[in-house]
Amino acid sequence: MPTLDPELLVESLLLVVYTVVAGVLTVGGILVEQASLQHLGGGEAMIAMWMALLGGVMLYAGVYGLGYQKVLSQYI
Repeated sequence: MPTLDPELLVESLLLVVYTVVAGVLTVGGILVEQASLQHLGGGEAMIAMWMALLGGVMLYAGVYGLGYQKVLSQYI
């Protein structure tokens, strides 16, 4: 029976963690952007701007920062 290489196991676990965190940040960013639009429609422009900024940062971190730079760079 082949033994598992600890280094490979750590790399795989780290890749799974990065993938999950990127997904959570991306979904969270989309939800915050949606809430921002709701606040904008309700007439609360300042809260809507702050939420839009927060959602944009979350989307950037999830899609580009972790998703593209960490996860996809492991596959390419």
